[in-house]
Amino acid sequence: MERLHIFTALLKLGKNLREKGYALHDDKRIYGTGGEDGLGSQVESVLFGDLRKQQLTMWRQHRRAVKYNLIISKQRLRSIELWERGNCRALSELHKMAAASTAVCTCSAIALRPGIEAKGCLTTSQSMPVLTNKAKSLNLLASCKGSFLGSSEVLGTTATPLRNASRGIHSTSAQTPITAKKSGSKEKVKIGINGFGRIGRLVLRIALSRENVEVVAINDPFLTADYVHYLLKYDSTHGIYPGEVSTLDSNTLFIDGKKIVFFGSKSPADIPWGDSGVDYVVESTGVFTKVEKASGHLKAGAKKVIISAPSEDAPMYVVGVNEDKYSTDQNIVSNASCTTNCLAPLAKVVHKEFGIVQGLMTTVHATTATQKTVDGPSGKDWRGGRGAGQNIIPSSTGAAKAVGKVLPELNGKLTGMAFRVPTPNVSVVDLTCRLEKKATYDDIKNAVKHASETYLAGILGYTEDAVVSSDFIGDARSSIFDASAGIGLGDGFVKLVSWYDNEWGYSNRVVDLIEHIAKVTAAKK
Repeated sequence: MERLHIFTALLKLGKNLREKGYALHDDKRIYGTGGEDGLGSQVESVLFGDLRKQQLTMWRQHRRAVKYNLIISKQRLRSIELWERGNCRALSELHKMAAASTAVCTCSAIALRPGIEAKGCLTTSQSMPVLTNKAKSLNLLASCKGSFLGSSEVLGTTATPLRNASRGIHSTSAQTPITAKKSGSKEKVKIGINGFGRIGRLVLRIALSRENVEVVAINDPFLTADYVHYLLKYDSTHGIYPGEVSTLDSNTLFIDGKKIVFFGSKSPADIPWGDSGVDYVVESTGVFTKVEKASGHLKAGAKKVIISAPSEDAPMYVVGVNEDKYSTDQNIVSNASCTTNCLAPLAKVVHKEFGIVQGLMTTVHATTATQKTVDGPSGKDWRGGRGAGQNIIPSSTGAAKAVGKVLPELNGKLTGMAFRVPTPNVSVVDLTCRLEKKATYDDIKNAVKHASETYLAGILGYTEDAVVSSDFIGDARSSIFDASAGIGLGDGFVKLVSWYDNEWGYSNRVVDLIEHIAKVTAAKK
């Protein structure tokens, strides 16, 4: 009866997936790597028994999975859709769903639509023990050393590092993200978020998928706990949050079973960070960007402050470029801007290999929250007050000059401007520069590709596909070099193009920087 129940569930799942337009791989036979005695074959035996051949034939006829070892409930198909888009939290949710299913295989992989893979996340620390215990209860667990969605250890109790932090079609090689963590990590870093706007919300989503950090408090004087609940759950760009969100009272939320307290203080010094156990504050209001103003968080009990914007006087760090220069006596730092995070890794590679004499940058930037939906007053920036959905708007940016702060050897050699365009997310940098050494465009492509596969893996990407901006929504990398879009003129004058999700990629770097600072600080003690 149990086998019949499981197979019925599989048939319903296949039908629902087919109706939603999914084509499950029928050319990839996915097993646990334990051989004939591995977990994959054991699950297959439990699921299909004596009817194995007949039922597998039925799956082939319907272009379903030949080996589909993870049973997912019909009610959770929405999470698969989000997962396909590269949503890290959806991937973690799949683990939780599997734990509640009738049969579980912890040594399986899923591929929805050919060419698309899930990459760049850390699964929740709770999921693997639950999966393992469920498998044990069904006598399915063998000494399997295979992989669950790219994991390196399926029988452990810690988060599982996945491959390159990107959406699948853009990666041309296996990469190890900078955020991958080993088992046996220490106590989580407690984070507070001040300002629950675009960056604040995504930092929360990303932190919820990480092993070594935990958001314990949120402050925003313009919101209520119910509104925070709504803003986290529903996002027009990055989709519906697949986890469980609830509001206990006006000061308490529960997200995936984790308690988060909510405050509504206007002044950083009045936020009870210390009473909430907050170690690090993400200052994402866009208001308290100077050291003097941001220091209010330290007075309120926080130990470190990371400003999610450029700062005039705070030390500036770009992960993958200069985070190794961080000193533990710096309690307030800036994560620079999203555009600087895109430009700096690319400029680092080009300058290292060929030398940059001078460079002009243009960022074609997606709409941001400060722009007007229709024409309106805008202080000194008259053009910035024009309707965002109706115009391409020239604007100033300090992103290129800021590269000189994180790469001193380029100080004074780069400057740039921006065009604001009516798209909701994903921007692109155009760097036009003269080189010291003679180099063809192919030379530059090879250098960038090598960096993307080695010392800047997970930060700098590389693609030769015919991509457009929406293809990078949800890409966790800082900068994705578009080899097919750039051009060269002679042997020392080039135009280089690199994409970036100005929301998701940047928010990942905020959490990366927190993890790095926490690691350095802990090592110093």
